[in-house]
Amino acid sequence: MKISFTTLGCKLNFAESSALGKALIERGHTRAKKDEPADICIINTCSVTDAADHKDRQMIHRIRRQNPNAILIVTGCYAQLKPDEIAHIEGVDYVLGQNEKFHLAEFIERLERSDVSRQKSAVSLIRPASSFALSSSSFREVEDFHGAYSRDDRTRCFLKVQDGCNYFCSYCTIPLARGKSRNPSIASLVKQAQEALNGGAKEIILSGVNIGDFGRSTGEHFIDLLRALDEAPQPPKGGEKGNYRIRISSCEPNLLSDEIIDFVAHSRHFAPHFHIPLQSGSNTVLKIMGRRYTRELFAERVAHIKSVMPHAFIGVDCMVGVRGETAECWAEYVDFIESLPVSQLHVFTYSERANTRMLEMDLEVVPQKERERRSKQLHEISARKTDAFYREHEGYEAVVLWEGNKKDGLMYGFTENYIKVSCPYDKSKVNTFERITVRLPYSADTPADTPDSAPAEQL
Repeated sequence: MKISFTTLGCKLNFAESSALGKALIERGHTRAKKDEPADICIINTCSVTDAADHKDRQMIHRIRRQNPNAILIVTGCYAQLKPDEIAHIEGVDYVLGQNEKFHLAEFIERLERSDVSRQKSAVSLIRPASSFALSSSSFREVEDFHGAYSRDDRTRCFLKVQDGCNYFCSYCTIPLARGKSRNPSIASLVKQAQEALNGGAKEIILSGVNIGDFGRSTGEHFIDLLRALDEAPQPPKGGEKGNYRIRISSCEPNLLSDEIIDFVAHSRHFAPHFHIPLQSGSNTVLKIMGRRYTRELFAERVAHIKSVMPHAFIGVDCMVGVRGETAECWAEYVDFIESLPVSQLHVFTYSERANTRMLEMDLEVVPQKERERRSKQLHEISARKTDAFYREHEGYEAVVLWEGNKKDGLMYGFTENYIKVSCPYDKSKVNTFERITVRLPYSADTPADTPDSAPAEQL
């Protein structure tokens, strides 16, 4: 059967979609080509905000219009949190929760063997084949770890190292969607990283829900995983030793220790690139949100990164408009963000989520228009900070990993510290490292006396 995958949301979702797709291909199915009708359409959803849910619904309607005769299966975080809502969307045939989606290949085989006609329902794989019921495993039931890494992009690989979260911040439903914090062994992850390198990947991105919490399932520690990945994987036969790099995705500031920062600074393969959730620059709001750090700790982490890696790129997650974010708190927030030497802000606008503690608190509610204004203000600050970071690096010698996409005769890539650069398209450069000098407007001049490929670190 011809299968199509549509993935929304985080890097973790993309890694899982890739693993699911591989399992289906190994069982004889094929991927539908772009604009080719599919027999089965799978949508892997996100549900981090109401806006994400809205995008999920839009995508479901779009995929159904494009594939009117296909079986439509919805899975992912939105499916876990709101299976009844999805099951009543016109055109949806099956809804699979977080546990069930990893049995997708077996489920599709059951569909092939049965003569069940398309119907609006949700299927639980823990029930007999003839029994159809909503498949939303509860938080306590979502505890198995299913490994995954993306194989769709030959250059970049998203390696799933952790899943779930035990924090239960007052505004967040991710623990309900993803389950308990859990992880595989370091040895198994080193093996998967080696497979990715053997398959041609040059960059590995460590992904998860709360990756700094790595070790709850195995008694190991995140720093031990970093050390193992920096030392153990070897390049494929004939490859240049050390010719790969690793990036750490989002890591909570209370878990991003000075030990980890110092290790990255002196490692062989890890990129000087960090993504740290802040969510608010007001200690009052951080306490309301149930965050496990203060803005002072956050500032210390950023300062330490910059002291040992002056060229490091630092991305920051910011949320605006949460309940209790008064005008005074907002002013503190903006002043704090302005003071930080960070490179980019990833801005989320708060939306009320069912089954969260914040809805039970007697707090000031920020009007929607004011939430939008605050979001716009942070986006403007982010643009200024990113532009300043790029301008600081004009003339900076870096190592870029060139990607395969071609646009207007140009190819693009990222340096170890996440500066996006371009040059005239050259097929021979795809998936190779090159030492360059960064020039505005962010193009790459290659020094004549340096080799085309050079070892590097990196996301």
